[in-house]
Amino acid sequence: MKFIKKSVLIFSLLLLVFFSFSCAKKTEETKSKVAEGTKEKPDFDEPKICGGCHSELFSQWEGDMHHVSLIDPLYAAEAELAGKEAGEEVKQFCHSCHSPVGVMRKEVSGKIKNASTIAKEGVFCDFCHTVKESKGTGNASYVSEPGNTKRGPFKDSFSPYHDTAFSELHTKAEFCGMCHDVFHPANKLPIEQTYTEWKNSPYSKAGIQCQDCHMTPGPGVTKPNPGKAATTGPDRPMIYTHYVVGGNVMMTNFFGYKEHAKLAEERLKAAASISVKANLTPGKSGRVDVKVTNKGAGHYLPTGLTETRQMWIHLTIVDAKGKTVYESGWTDKEGRLDPDATLFNTVLGDKDGKPTIKVWEATKIISDNRIPPQKSHLETYSIPIPAGAKKPFKVVAILKYRSASQEVINEFLGKYKFTVPIIEMAKAIAIVK
Repeated sequence: MKFIKKSVLIFSLLLLVFFSFSCAKKTEETKSKVAEGTKEKPDFDEPKICGGCHSELFSQWEGDMHHVSLIDPLYAAEAELAGKEAGEEVKQFCHSCHSPVGVMRKEVSGKIKNASTIAKEGVFCDFCHTVKESKGTGNASYVSEPGNTKRGPFKDSFSPYHDTAFSELHTKAEFCGMCHDVFHPANKLPIEQTYTEWKNSPYSKAGIQCQDCHMTPGPGVTKPNPGKAATTGPDRPMIYTHYVVGGNVMMTNFFGYKEHAKLAEERLKAAASISVKANLTPGKSGRVDVKVTNKGAGHYLPTGLTETRQMWIHLTIVDAKGKTVYESGWTDKEGRLDPDATLFNTVLGDKDGKPTIKVWEATKIISDNRIPPQKSHLETYSIPIPAGAKKPFKVVAILKYRSASQEVINEFLGKYKFTVPIIEMAKAIAIVK
C-alpha cells in the first residue's frame, strides 16, 4: 500500500476499457492522434511542474481517479488479462484513454509496472490542456498538440511560463465524451456510453455539461465557484474544480484518498431516491412495490463499466416480534450477493451467448435494466407472509452500490485482501399496521 500511495495518483471513473480486435480481421484503431508537425516522441510537462502555479487544482487532481487511471490495480489486472488473451494491441487500445501520453510516447508497452514515470501519471494536466480538438465521440477521439500553448476555459488568461489559448471544447461534455464512450472496435458493440447517455438526457437539453456536475463543489450543479485558477492569477467568478469525482469509493479508499472517497459517497447518495409501499397480511400473499428514481445523475444508474458495477435493492420485512419474514438483496459474510436480488446492471454476452465480464469477448448485450436520467424503475415483489407473523410489519428498502462484486476483487486483487465497500445510496421505510 505504501508503495502504491507513493507511486500513483488517480482516475478510474469508470474507465476500465478492455476490447479486442477480432483475430482474423483488420479493425478500426483508436481515433487518438498527435497533431501534424509534432515530433515522434512528443514532450509533455510533468504534473508537478503545473502544480508550481496551479497548486490548488493540482492538489485536487492528485486524489482524482484520472491520476491513477493506469495503475488502478483492478484496471491493471484486467488490462494484463486482456493483453494475454487478446494481444498487446488490445492493451494499447485500452491505454489510449488510461495513459494517453504513455501511448503517444510509446512508453507503456508490456507490463504496466514497467511503464515510464510520466505514463503512470494517467490522465494529467499537460495532456488535457494540450488537446486541440476532438475527432468524434469515444474510443480516444482526441487530437493532441503538445507544446508551449495550454488550452482552457478562459479567454483572458495569461501565464509568464507558457502561452495560453481559449478552448470552448474544454467547457463542453464533448471533451469528456472522447474517452467516456467506448465501443468494441471490431463489432461496434457499445460497451460504455456515459457521454451518449448524457447526450440523450434532459440534462443535455437543458445545457448542463459534464463539467457542471463533476467539476463543481458537491453533488449536482453547484456553480458559481469563485476562486483563482493560478496562485498569482486574478480572482474569477467561476473556477472548475479538479476533483472530478464520480462514484468510485472503492479505489479512492484503496489509495487512501479520503476526501475524494467522501465526495464520491456524497454523489452516490445524491443520485437516487427510493420509496416503498406494502400490503401485507399474515397467512396470505403480500405485495411490496419499490420505486427507484434516478433523480440526480445526468447519465444512467449505474454507468461506466456496468457489467462490473453493482446497484441493487435490499428489501427486508420484519414483524412485531423482530423476526425477519422476508429478505432479498442480502450479502453473505464472504460478500456474495443474493443471486435473486433486483440488480441494475448490463449483462454482456460472448459469441456463444454466455454472460461475460471480459469485454473483449463481448458480441451482444443480453440485458440492460439500468435507470435513465430522471426516470424510475418500479419493482413489485409478491411475498408469502407466514400465518404466525405478527403485525405491524416494518418494511425497509435500501438502494445499495459497489464498484465491483467481491468475487471480481477476490479474483483479480486477492493479494490485497480488501472488502469492497457497499454504499447505501437511498433508504425508505414503511410500517404496515
